[in-house]
Amino acid sequence: MTLEKFVKDAGFADLDETEKVIYFAFFHLRRNAVEEFTAGDCAKWIRENRMGNPNVSRLAARLKSSRDTVRGSKVGTFRLHHNLINEMDGKFPQLAEKSQDVADDGTILPPALYEGTRGYIISLAKQINASYEHNIFDGCAVLMRRLEEVLLILSYDHLGIEAAIKDKDGNYFMLEAIVRNAEGNGKLGLSRNAKPTIEAIRKLGNYSAHKVTYTCKREYIREHITDFRALVDELLHKAGILK
Repeated sequence: MTLEKFVKDAGFADLDETEKVIYFAFFHLRRNAVEEFTAGDCAKWIRENRMGNPNVSRLAARLKSSRDTVRGSKVGTFRLHHNLINEMDGKFPQLAEKSQDVADDGTILPPALYEGTRGYIISLAKQINASYEHNIFDGCAVLMRRLEEVLLILSYDHLGIEAAIKDKDGNYFMLEAIVRNAEGNGKLGLSRNAKPTIEAIRKLGNYSAHKVTYTCKREYIREHITDFRALVDELLHKAGILK
């Protein structure tokens, strides 16, 4: 839940100044693990959200007398009362859940390559980066394979040649057969470097997904990063997603 949605759902328009800062404190407790706060912090929250410019001393006095707060560990700090926290958790259970946003540094696929494409492509790209950056190498290899498969199918569909990778019932072939077709399909027209790369990425992901005693290592992925970036860029263009 974003702060904007929280403000809307909590009905801030009908809250007085003290109630607003109590709600802000709860949001920051659950979202940012801010357990203690000052009247100055509260005034800043109000100002940042363009809800006024509170008098800090008066706000501190109101927080001190509120049944929803208790003294913090340092002079001038406050904490939310546990009864208020329990009540608010019941009203906003989604705030207790961890965010599903994926944080990554663009190590394998830079944001400039995938931003502005499609939501599921962006999600896969960020997961590929994050898994590599957090040493989840088997997961990274499988995700790289998946993105390759997605982009190959999208490319065939965009070029109107999807029948070449479907069976008689209209189901797409397994990736191995798609790769084999892609290597020699003149209408798809993969570049010279892309042809060996699609098989290398397929194998990399297959080993991590299916080989019982195998575990992927950083160096196994690292040697393919440059070629994989180029492949993703090429397939995004062939799929008509990038112009």
